[in-house]
Amino acid sequence: MPAWIPHMDSSIAIDGLKSLLLLLAVLIARTLIVRSISKNPALTMEAKRRWVVSVRNTMVFVFLVGLVVIWAHELQALAVSLVALAAALVLATKELILCWSGAALRVGGKVYSVGDRIQIAGHRGVVLDHDIFATKLLEIGPGQYSHLYTGRVTVFPNSMLFTNALIKENPGQEYGLYTLTVPLKADADWREAERRLLDAAKIECASFMEEAGRQMKRLEQTNLLEAPSPEPRVTIQLPEPDRIQLVLRFPAPDRGRSRVEQAILRRFLEPSR
Repeated sequence: MPAWIPHMDSSIAIDGLKSLLLLLAVLIARTLIVRSISKNPALTMEAKRRWVVSVRNTMVFVFLVGLVVIWAHELQALAVSLVALAAALVLATKELILCWSGAALRVGGKVYSVGDRIQIAGHRGVVLDHDIFATKLLEIGPGQYSHLYTGRVTVFPNSMLFTNALIKENPGQEYGLYTLTVPLKADADWREAERRLLDAAKIECASFMEEAGRQMKRLEQTNLLEAPSPEPRVTIQLPEPDRIQLVLRFPAPDRGRSRVEQAILRRFLEPSR
């Protein structure tokens, strides 16, 4: 047994005795003061009641202050122990706390819900399930430019919401704007390729162009921003000296993006007639 334990026991016994003596002193003082107040003929009954209540509350306060003074050393040691214990618990449960905080952020900020298509830290997929610890995705791929379900399930902790940017591909819209990149060689006829790609997009998107335009207008009114036109548009990029990229922006239903993209590519790759 450590040598300091008997000393600690004796110190506690002395402090306990001091507390008992303080209690007796407070009780005796309260009794004497209340008795003198009750026998004072100069005070009315209402004044006596007020004084008795004031004396009682004052004595309780004095007793509590006395206890704090008597047990100050033990309370300080207990506080240090509690702080050390709290710090150890925080370090041990840091990831859990971050996961719970991430879940609170997801719920409070309405970041995503079941059925949303998101990207985070290289993971991309449709949200299948989420709880206070993690989020489960049905993976979409392969890569960032494919839209097929791979059949694999990705689970990431909610703590990643604090350390990684999250991309929501379908922010609550039935229609959205998407991009399709077509690489060309530097000596290719990029003007003809641009025309064919734009024509293919206009033909494949014609059936829902009006509805996509109305939704963009609603988005503009709701968020007070200038929504982009849903009309297909092609821009040219030069990622390397000997390579050209045609980047097509086109509208598509949220649930039919892959079908529309494949139809545009197939029509673009058909031989010119």
